[in-house]
Amino acid sequence: MAAKHFRQLFDLNTSEIEALLTRSATLKQHAKDGFPYRPALGKTLGLLFEKPSTRTRISFEAAMFQLGGNVTFMSSRDLQLKRGEPLKDTARVLSRYLDCLVVRTFSQSIVDELAEWSNIPVINGLSDTHHPCQALSDVMTVIEHKGDLTKLKIAWVGDGNNVAHSWIQAASRLGFTFVLACPEGYFPDEKILKEAQAQATAPIIVTTDPVEAVTDADVINTDVWTSMGQEDEAQSRRTIFEPYQVNSQLLKHADPDAIVLHCLPAHRGEEITEDVLEGPHSVVWDQAENKMHLHKALLEYLMGLYSGIT
Repeated sequence: MAAKHFRQLFDLNTSEIEALLTRSATLKQHAKDGFPYRPALGKTLGLLFEKPSTRTRISFEAAMFQLGGNVTFMSSRDLQLKRGEPLKDTARVLSRYLDCLVVRTFSQSIVDELAEWSNIPVINGLSDTHHPCQALSDVMTVIEHKGDLTKLKIAWVGDGNNVAHSWIQAASRLGFTFVLACPEGYFPDEKILKEAQAQATAPIIVTTDPVEAVTDADVINTDVWTSMGQEDEAQSRRTIFEPYQVNSQLLKHADPDAIVLHCLPAHRGEEITEDVLEGPHSVVWDQAENKMHLHKALLEYLMGLYSGIT
């Protein structure tokens, strides 16, 4: 039986996503209650990272340890990849040692090639095109605080980046209204957007006006203006994105009970102000914690440790 991979959010159908979100909440409660649960005893998760990480690395490690399994961390600079070993060879060797592989890299093609040649599940822990685990744990946080997704307007303010792409796919699968405010030239990928819109049951809209995006929004989400690998553009991006800062003035246009998300790390005073990040609307610390619980549910499912998700 072929391994099931998670390279982008569209690798899962709506029922699978909904079941994962429900299971994540259950596993979070188990952890709070001190419920012992070790289905991954004897299993090993590999983390293959080309990009540095705080939350993705530690949350996957903690998730696997809480499930009773082991973790081995691999930086790409420590592997034979740096000496020219083909990805397909690395994939087949790692498949003999590991039970699941999380990849955090620059190019989506690396995730896809490793998945093509692996007979263990491959999870996209971040690429320049998608960040599906982040979007799912973000959605878990929204459900915790706001309930039924289909009744919500969710706004994205800033760059049409990898996280935005995964949120677009989440909106398509889960049926909530999603409005992105991005500067001209920094819109999400047109192919990803159109594919999601074609399958969506609620509007997915892109505008250049942040006020339009957040007006009456129940959720406001943002991310850094300059992603890893774009450091040379940092100064120009700060100028272009300045009108897209999530601040108290912008927040006034949202629903009074709106929540604010940021996947972190945050550059206070750039994409978000200190008072908003630390204020009563912010749920970023719940959001960060929920990565670990979502990852537990995802590992369970992909490694075949839990039969309740089909």
